[in-house]
This record gives sequence, structure tokens and C-alpha cells, in this order.
Amino acid sequence: MTMAGRLPESYGRDGGGGANLADILERVLDKGIVIAGDIRINLLDIELLTIKLRLVVASVDRAKEMGIDWWERDPELSTRARSDQLTRENHELRERLAALEALEAGRGQRQREDG
Repeated sequence: MTMAGRLPESYGRDGGGGANLADILERVLDKGIVIAGDIRINLLDIELLTIKLRLVVASVDRAKEMGIDWWERDPELSTRARSDQLTRENHELRERLAALEALEAGRGQRQREDG
């Protein structure tokens, strides 16, 4: 007797009102779910370690509705964010180079005046 491909009765393949995994996933992604918890380790009333865990499971559209869109600004995850970061860095480097060139030109001018 093989068990491969067989779901437990509680999942209700027969359409008897039970929710299957796809239905549950669709509901979670549509509405979103938040799981939060804290772990604290104390020794003699001295807090040694605190770990805060937050997990949000939602579709991309639902997350954006909630104001969560960090992946769009993370250069490791978004080519647009990476391009923006490179553009900013390029602009900053050009400003620094112009400032250094102006400083060097000012030194050259003073040397000519003194010499």
C-alpha cells in the first residue's frame, strides 16, 4: 500500500468544505498575515539578549498597500535601485573631483602670484 499523492482526510479532496493548500495560500496572500514574537534572555534581572521577530506574509500588491516596499529600494534586489545608487555615487564623485580641481587651480594661481 503506497501513500504517495494521498492527502489526509481533513484536507477534503472530495469538496466537502475543507480548504486545500491553494485556497489557504490565496487567502493569506490576499489578506496578509503578521506573526510577531519576542525572545528575551535575562540573568538575575539583567537583560542579556533580546530578539524581535516579525514576519509578514502577503502578496506584493497587498504589501504595497500596507506601505511595505523595501525591495524596490534595495540595490541588491532592484536594478532600478542599483542604477539610482550608481547615479548618486557618480554625481558625488564628480562634485568631489570638481572641488579638488578648483583647490588645485587655486594653489597653482597662488604659486604663480608668489613666484
